[in-house]
Amino acid sequence: MDEHRNPWLLLHRKTADGVVPVIGDANSLEYSLHLAVGGETVIRDGTGAPVRLRVVAALEDSILQGALVVSEANFLRLFPAQQGYGLFLVEVPAARAASVVGTLTERLADSGMRVEPGRERLAAFHRVENTYLSTFQSLGALGLVLGTIGLLAVLLRNVLERRAELALLRAMGYRERTLAAMVVAEHVLLLVAGLACGTVSALVAIAPALSARGGVVPAAMVGLLIVAVTAAGVISSLVGGFVVLRSPLVAALRSE
Repeated sequence: MDEHRNPWLLLHRKTADGVVPVIGDANSLEYSLHLAVGGETVIRDGTGAPVRLRVVAALEDSILQGALVVSEANFLRLFPAQQGYGLFLVEVPAARAASVVGTLTERLADSGMRVEPGRERLAAFHRVENTYLSTFQSLGALGLVLGTIGLLAVLLRNVLERRAELALLRAMGYRERTLAAMVVAEHVLLLVAGLACGTVSALVAIAPALSARGGVVPAAMVGLLIVAVTAAGVISSLVGGFVVLRSPLVAALRSE
C-alpha cells in the first residue's frame, strides 16, 4: 500500500535476482530504449561488470527525459567512485521562482552551476516534439494536395469513361445541368462515406494515445482537416460536373 501512495518507494524494492529497479521518463523509455514498465536493460557499473536494470514505473511528461532514476543506495553501490551530486531539484513557489533562479545563478556561477527553471526545460523538450509534429503536419498537407490532384484525375477519368452513358441520358431528354448535378451528387456521396469511414478508423487507431494523454481530442485541428478534405473533394466533384456541362455528349453518342 505504501508503494501505491508513494511510487518512489519502488526504487528501494529488494529483488532476489539482484535486478536494480529504476524509474524513467515514458517518452525516453518508449522511443529511445524501446522499453515499457517491467522491461529490462543492461548497463556496466563502475567496475565494468554488467548490471540488469528493471523499469518499475514511468514518468509522464517529466523534466527527467533521457535519464534513469535509481535509489541513492543502489547508485553508490554501483558507482562508488562517483563523488557529489550533478543535479539538484529545487521546489519553490511560482512567485519566487525568478528571484531564486537569479540568486542561485549569481552566487554559484563560479562553481559552474547552471540554473534552469523546470518550465523552460520542459518547454525545450516539447519544442523537439513539436518539430516532429510540424514535420508530419507538412507531410500531411502535401499528402492532401497530392490526394486532391489524384481525386480530380479519378473523377475526370470516370466522367470520360461514362460519356456514352451520359450521352444516352442526354438524348432521352435529361438536361446537361441535371446530369452535372447527378455526377456531383454521386461523387460527394462517395466522398462523405469515405471520409466517415476514415475518420472512425483514425479515431479507433489513436484511441490508446488519446487515453494515455487524458482523452483530450484536438477538435479544432481535426475539424479543420475534415473541412479541408471535404472542400477538396467537393471542388473536384464540381470540376467533374463542369466537364459534363462542356462535353459534347450527343456527339459522343453518335460515335457509339
